[in-house]
Order: sequence, then C-alpha cells, then structure tokens
Amino acid sequence: MQEHILKVLAQEANSRLDLFIADFSRNNNLGISRTSIQKLISGGKVTVNGSSSAKPHLKLKEGDEVKIRIEDKSPGVISAEDIPLDIVYEDEDLAVINKHPGIVVHPAPGNPEHTLVNALLHHFKNLSDINPHRPGIVHRLDKETSGLLVIAKNNPAHLSLAKQFAAHSIKRKYIALVKGRVDFDENVIELPIGRHPYKRKNMSVGFGKNTKYAKTFYHTLKRGSDFSLLELEPFTGRTHQLRVHLAFLGHPILGDSKYGKNNEFSRLALHAKYLGFTHPRTGKFVEFSCKLPLKFSEFLDKK
Repeated sequence: MQEHILKVLAQEANSRLDLFIADFSRNNNLGISRTSIQKLISGGKVTVNGSSSAKPHLKLKEGDEVKIRIEDKSPGVISAEDIPLDIVYEDEDLAVINKHPGIVVHPAPGNPEHTLVNALLHHFKNLSDINPHRPGIVHRLDKETSGLLVIAKNNPAHLSLAKQFAAHSIKRKYIALVKGRVDFDENVIELPIGRHPYKRKNMSVGFGKNTKYAKTFYHTLKRGSDFSLLELEPFTGRTHQLRVHLAFLGHPILGDSKYGKNNEFSRLALHAKYLGFTHPRTGKFVEFSCKLPLKFSEFLDKK
C-alpha cells in the first residue's frame, strides 16, 4: 500500500479534488489514470481532512490535508535488456541519458519491452521505485523525440527532481526544425492547452475550463526557403506542449504526423539538447548538453 499525504497550497486552492490528484500523479510520474482516481475517491481511498466522503468535484481550500492510499499492484516482471545507452553523466543519485529517437521511455499495455526502462534495468543496479511500473523515470520524452532525460537512482532523488519539475524550476531547451519561415526572431507563446474536444488522444490549444496555462519561448536560429530552425524553452510542461504550440502558429514540427501531417523529415524533428536542475544531494545547479543529431545536420547541409 502506498500512502501519500498532501497539503493544499495557496496556488492550488479552489482546485477540484480529482484534478488535484491528477496533477500530483502527473508531476510525480505515478501513472494514475483519471478513471482510477475516480475509483480511489468513490472507494474511500482518498480522505480530505480525515473524511472519506469527499466527491471528485469537491473544491479544495488552502491548508486542506489530502491523503491518498493506493493499493500496490504487481507490475509484472519488467525484464532487463542489453539495449545500448548514451550515458552523459552518472553519480550515486542520478544519471543523465541522451535518449535515442524511436525508443519508448517506459513499458505500457501493448508495449511491454524494448523500452528505455528495460535498458535502465540492465545498466543500473539501483533505480527509484516510487512507481514500480516505471523505475527511475521522473519525466518523459515522446517516442520520436531524442535528447536528455534525468533518471533517479533512489527515491529521495526522485522526489526532489519531481518537485522541481512541478515548480517549473528545471531548465530545458530543445532544438526543432519547423515548417515555413517563422516571422519573429524570438517570441513567447502563451496559449492554454487541453485535451482535444474530438480527438481524445490529441492535445490542442483551447480556452475552456479544462485547459491549462502553457508558456513557450522560442528563438529563431536559422531560416531556409521552407523551414526554420528554432531553439525552444518550455516554461511549463504540458503534454505535447511544443508540438501543439508550434502547430497552432502554423509552423508544425517537421515529421510530426500527429499535429503537422508532414513527412519532410524521417522522424519528429525535436531534440532535447539542454537540461539544468538543482542536484538533489549537493544543492548545486548542474547543467548538461548534447550535440545535435546527425540527421538534423544532414538536413541543414542539404538545405
């Protein structure tokens, strides 16, 4: 049985109980679905100030204590696989990996093997187990996105990093090839993002009550006749944020079949090139970067 005791902060006041738990699950990579949250609440596994009679739509107040009890379910055996890893940095608490494109970060229904987690289990003796389904995983990159990921080797490091992601204090920079010539040398995109109203597996820009604030800074590095090379810095971490923001502007990322319907690049042309965060043990700010993938360089040379 996992038990989490949370205090509602001032900025979280007036949040619905189910959405508050969903945010906690997402920020700590627990993988609890919206349906599962509803079942936890209706099954008395969630208490608010000691009461288990709360409803999913209950509006929380600052200082409320929310206790969540989650039954441990056997995640099944996740096998270790000898998949090559590009390890940028490693110490007793964490590792920074340069993820290759085409590899899924963690096992999921229908995709139980050949993931980054399978590789991590082979290469590292210790990994955090806050979510036993996703050992070591604090955050994710899409399957076709390459670049830097930080992996937690123990639970204190995991929780420290998860809090930094939740507070948007971790610095991330991406490189993207996008369709068309972007007008501005630099700009800030502040457009809320939520679930697409019809395509439930997609996200979209919207202004309804279920959308969330999202902010992205971009700097134009180069313009071609029909493409632009951008550096992107997300200030928030919404699902598919960079892809959705750029598609909404009319400059979808090359190779993005979900939001761009283009195949001018052999994969999603998005690369996480920089990662900076406060080290969980030393308290010092550490920074990591990696080179642009060869396919990006080859594309730019041809253009």
